[in-house]
Amino acid sequence: MKNKTQLTDNLFILIKSLSASEKRQFSLFVKRLQANTDSKFLHLFKVLSAQKEYDEQALLKATKISKEQLSNVKAHLYNQILTSLRLNPSKRNIPLQLREQFDFAMILYRKGLYQQCLKLLDKLKSQAIMYEEKNLGYEILDLEKIIESQYITRSRSNRADMLIAQTAELSYLNNIASQLSSLALDMYNIFLKHGYARTDEEAQQVSAHFFKYLPDYDTDKLGFREKLWLYQSHLWYSFITQDFIACYRYATRWVGLFEKNPHLITVHPVFYIKGNHYVLESLYYLNRVEQFEKALDKFEQILGSEPIPEDDNIIVLSFLYVYANKLNLRFMRAQFSGGEELLETIHKKLDRYKDKIDDHHVMILYYKIACYHFGTQEYAKCILFLKKIINSKTTQIREDLMCFAHMLNLAAHYQAGLDYRLEALIRSTYNFLIKMNDLHGVQRAVIEFLKGLSNVSPLLIKRRFIELLEKLKTFEKDPFERRAFLYLDLISWLESNIYNKPIAQVIAEKVAKRLPET
Repeated sequence: MKNKTQLTDNLFILIKSLSASEKRQFSLFVKRLQANTDSKFLHLFKVLSAQKEYDEQALLKATKISKEQLSNVKAHLYNQILTSLRLNPSKRNIPLQLREQFDFAMILYRKGLYQQCLKLLDKLKSQAIMYEEKNLGYEILDLEKIIESQYITRSRSNRADMLIAQTAELSYLNNIASQLSSLALDMYNIFLKHGYARTDEEAQQVSAHFFKYLPDYDTDKLGFREKLWLYQSHLWYSFITQDFIACYRYATRWVGLFEKNPHLITVHPVFYIKGNHYVLESLYYLNRVEQFEKALDKFEQILGSEPIPEDDNIIVLSFLYVYANKLNLRFMRAQFSGGEELLETIHKKLDRYKDKIDDHHVMILYYKIACYHFGTQEYAKCILFLKKIINSKTTQIREDLMCFAHMLNLAAHYQAGLDYRLEALIRSTYNFLIKMNDLHGVQRAVIEFLKGLSNVSPLLIKRRFIELLEKLKTFEKDPFERRAFLYLDLISWLESNIYNKPIAQVIAEKVAKRLPET
């Protein structure tokens, strides 16, 4: 049994995240000073690098470090590794380089080399604005004003007016960006906790909240960064209110910002990747199959392109988004066979990146995998992955995802013929939905249907399926009931039972009948 220390030692996790080249870089960095070659922190680094699991007792035995010294030596090693990574050419992104130049300007100022400092600041300010590092731009202006206020430079007469005007402009933009970024985070947080609005009342509350905190702005004055936060805010608001056309509109505007400013892809690759993912997610909910497939191909090409750096964060995000969307494409195409290799790759990568993926994204993949197995009629496997969601103790899972995992679990148990467990499951699912305030028309109809099956003659079961199908079709266009169909194709499930066809075949026939997209 692993103890808490083994699970949470930050230094050990950092060392295990280092690539072979980063470890070589660190060794060279440390050995640049002869005195370091025999140091305790270097010995500690070597021992921790060799350990498969953090073992403090073994570590103390293998080094000359006492238990009292260990905390300080670990803290020193942690800082040295981060310093080494900061100096690593492969990690030196634009924001880091700009910040370093600002540090150099501060050194020049403190040495009284004001002209050199101002020359560097002037060049740095232009770069900061070009790369949308406007908070740094504001700091640069502050330092310029400090120097100017000391009457040292004898600069041109309008320089003070120019600095005041630039400060006012950046202050306005930074303030707008701060408000919009807070609103975007707030909307994302609401979606992460609750998912889609469940009632008209909830939608109105979200709408009132959104427009209350949406700041007044002049579109013509907004730059890249401000528009990025604006589009993100509208995107999450549109997801919550299930306006997927608006989702697509704002996701494409988000991506379009980067396509108009390609030099910023390298600076903000995560935002560029996320924007492309939300284009795909919007197309998935709009069921635009051909557009989705083309967008997915483009997305994979983007991920392999030069502007996208190959760091751990990008690698993990790329895995999550590409493979979630590969599963989505299979659902859209009704391809419920031949996916074994895809699932095997997902499982391997989930295991490889388990320390770097949050529970929410893991559970989303588990739900999609469960849906895939439901489509292939592998109900035991479907139930296995649904149990991982239902039995999870994490608080990071969206409420609506948890609710529909319970619903799909009911359907899977029924299809698997596990009638002996159905009554208890119906009761627990009913209680869970009541607790989550998520017992709406669709869920209530399905639970009542399953609850009554035990008393129905086998000859009349098909009639009950038809009755439920007719009832559910009345909910398909209801803006707050239709969210049930985003998680589970209940209509196709019922039709598969009515016509004695596999659900995959029912969905495939619908796909084949679909009119070509315009």
